[in-house]
Order: sequence, then C-alpha cells, then structure tokens
Amino acid sequence: MKLSDFDFELPEHLIAVRPARPRSSARLLLAEQGGIADRIVSDLPDILRPGDRLVLNDTKVIPARLSGLRHRTGEAGETAARIEVTLLEPQPDGAWSALVKPLKKVRDGEVIVFSEELSATVVARIDGQAVLKFNIGGDDFDAALAEVGAMPLPPYIAAKRPADDADKNDYQTHWARFPGAVAAPTASLHFDGPLLETLAASGVSLTHVTLHVGAGTFLPVKVEDISKHKMHAEWGEVTPEAAAEINATKAQGGRVIPVGTTALRLIESAARGGDLHSWTGPTDIFIAPGFEFQIADGLMTNFHLPKSTLMMLVSAFMGVGRMREIYEHAIRSEYRFFSYGDASLLLPKGA
Repeated sequence: MKLSDFDFELPEHLIAVRPARPRSSARLLLAEQGGIADRIVSDLPDILRPGDRLVLNDTKVIPARLSGLRHRTGEAGETAARIEVTLLEPQPDGAWSALVKPLKKVRDGEVIVFSEELSATVVARIDGQAVLKFNIGGDDFDAALAEVGAMPLPPYIAAKRPADDADKNDYQTHWARFPGAVAAPTASLHFDGPLLETLAASGVSLTHVTLHVGAGTFLPVKVEDISKHKMHAEWGEVTPEAAAEINATKAQGGRVIPVGTTALRLIESAARGGDLHSWTGPTDIFIAPGFEFQIADGLMTNFHLPKSTLMMLVSAFMGVGRMREIYEHAIRSEYRFFSYGDASLLLPKGA
C-alpha cells in the first residue's frame, strides 16, 4: 500500500495541548462491527464484559529534556554555549543516545553541565545524534534528572507550548513503574484510580507488560511504498506471569484488549508463532494492512497522526475503509486528537 492511503486533513484546533480533567472524562469513540457510538472513558465498565482482560504498558516516562552549558577555554578566554538535550535510548554500557542542539557546538570529550549534581561527557557523535556518558547513575541519576529535566512532550504539543510542572503528572500513566520511556503510552493516560476500581469490581482483569516507548514513535514515514519502511526498535518485556494470564483469558473465552498500540505491538511480537510466550528484548514489529493478529481482540487507542505507522496499525486492525469512516466521524464530531486527546475503543468483532 501507499503512504498516501493513510493521509487525512485534520483541523488544527482539534490537536489537544492539555488532557481532559479528570482523566476518565475524556470522550471515547466506540467502534464496533458496523456501528459507531459516542461515549466517555468512564463508560468502560459498562462496555466491557466480565472476563475481559486489559493489557497495560507500565513503562515510566523519564523527564528526558535537559538544558545545560558547555564551557570552553580558548583565545577569547572562557566561553559557554547553551546546549539542549533530548535523551533517546539507554545503551548497554550505561551511556545514552541523545539529540543535541546545536550539535555543532560540542566536540567529543567535552562536558555539558546541567546542574551541580548532573553533567554528561560527549562520548561520540554519530548520524546526527550524540552519545552521552553521565557522571552519576542509578537512583542518583533518576533523582537528578527529576530535578532538572522536563517531560519530552511530542513535537506537535511542544510547538504550541513548553512543558511545565503539570506535564510531570499529566504525561505519566497512573501505574507507571519502570523508567525508560521518552514518550508516553498515551491511551493509558485516560485511566485513574476510580476507573480502575470500577473495572475490577465489574470483573475486568488487568495485566501489565513493559515497552519503553522511544522517540522514534514520532519519526515520519519517508517512503511512499510502506512495505519498505523500517521500524525503530524498542525494548519490551512480557513476563511468564503476564503471558500465562493472557493465555488463560483466551482459553476461557474472554477478550484480550491492549490499551495502546505499544501494548498491542509487544504482545503480538511475543506471539509470532501463534502462541503467546514470555518475551524480553527489542522489537521492531511493523503492523500494517495484511498483518495477522494472534492475540488482540480489541484495542483502546488515541487518534493518530496522518501517514503514521500508528494509522497503519489501526487500519490493519479494523480495515482501511473502516478506519477512514471512524476518523471522518471523529473529525466531524470534533474529538480531540493525539497524545492528550480523546480515545477510541476498536472492537472489530463487535461488543
């Protein structure tokens, strides 16, 4: 298929720059077999059945945007340059790949100082990115990052406003546990404590998996023939306990519904042989029309960017024509789009 098959016109005012408050008050487009209904997220306990299982991504977004100074001594004396850093991915040796702006202002071996506690040495510069080695690690690194870092808001929000203190809560899921993501699993941002309690009381089970969402999730597709697109890899884990819970739900006739494309991509990666197994490691699975789903019976997800891999994924799940109808309805009904926007619940086989 062609990239243009996944394009659509989105009015600028439908791009959300703040989330709904409370979280579960966001609108929910329910797309079942042959029908579309306008609901709200807090209706989920009435929509789902006892025995259904939601699969949740428990990655934790780190405050990956940093601003620091690079000092240099030369003929002009002591000089300093402001350097903006966005952390991308940890390396096996503890270093981080990062976007550095302006990259031309740093050299290998130079130190960028972010605070009295936190600094990083430029180890290398490769393909427009830098590799940074921080002066501290572990809990000390996490604490220093929390003190001076800002949440890595998506480009379409960051272009409209800077990140602030509210984003440190808003851009984090209720159950975030394992630090490592530089983008949120945004469908999960709609859940709060009261909704989770009501779901449990209604007989809906929860399983947690981990996929550390990378900045590559925002990279544009640059090829017209989408079969030639190469996905970025992201690290994930499906524990043996999580795999057993999901398999038990399938065996008992319940539906497995990942919350977010990240959770869906991970469980489908762990089920390439047809059965879901535990999984630890990177996945670069690319889901586009023609993909055969093994595990997911439904999908809760936000509304995605035109011509994105996520539009290709939901089109694979529901059908290209069906997704076009759903998005036309969402735009006509003025649903809010993207990370802080409203949600959809896609059930290709009906409720």
